[in-house]
Amino acid sequence: MFWLMGLLGGASVGVTLGLIGGGGSILAMPLMVHLLGVSSPHIAIGTTAVAVTANALANLAPAARRNLIKWRCTLLFAVSGVAGAAAGAALGKRIDGQRLLLLFGLLMIVVGVLMFRPSARPGDPQVHLDRQSVRYLAPRLIVLGLGTGMVSGFFGIGGGFLIVPALILATGMPVLTAVTSSMVAVAAFGMTTATSYAFAGLVDWSLAGIFILGGIGGGLIGARLAVRLSTRKHLLSRVFAVLVIAVGAYLGLSELRDIRLPQ
Repeated sequence: MFWLMGLLGGASVGVTLGLIGGGGSILAMPLMVHLLGVSSPHIAIGTTAVAVTANALANLAPAARRNLIKWRCTLLFAVSGVAGAAAGAALGKRIDGQRLLLLFGLLMIVVGVLMFRPSARPGDPQVHLDRQSVRYLAPRLIVLGLGTGMVSGFFGIGGGFLIVPALILATGMPVLTAVTSSMVAVAAFGMTTATSYAFAGLVDWSLAGIFILGGIGGGLIGARLAVRLSTRKHLLSRVFAVLVIAVGAYLGLSELRDIRLPQ
């Protein structure tokens, strides 16, 4: 039953990713803790990071073959973010598990609220990093990459919901290009966090494997559903936003109830 629930949990994350192109990894840690009963929030974070990295790498190859990735911009963003992810992971391991889950619940609520915002403008598909643009693009990519990587590493998530708007803000690239390019940074941040937690013995490898298998199957289902429900993408995104807010509120309140405040 444990492995079946793990497959279903991974599949639900994969379906979400396939349907709306992001946000699925933010559900992985609450699922591991409250559905599968993983006792340590830190093990849940490390295991989530492994699964997120594998899913990102699986989605990266098709995007690269279709030439949908702005490599120079994204690599600079990712390299900068790796340092932030390493620092965030180191800090996250020092935080009490219950307080970390409380902060994660608050983050979920913020993300859910932000998902109600209207989509960005089409953007400039010709944007690229060269000798002329490096002066104003590089500082933005480095600063935003560092900050996004730190948040990703701290909570052990892919951070796609942060990476996509950060890439758009830094470069003005189109949303579709930012979504596909974000897989590079998601994989880099996830691998950094996963490595940090793995060396600390905070990864459940068997559960990570089950989540990866479920996520691959769920991603295929989600991608097919996305084609059929393409005209209802905004509705699906808003429904998911409500789910994220509800899970975040539940997670936050549950941990707040269990935390003993100092006298």
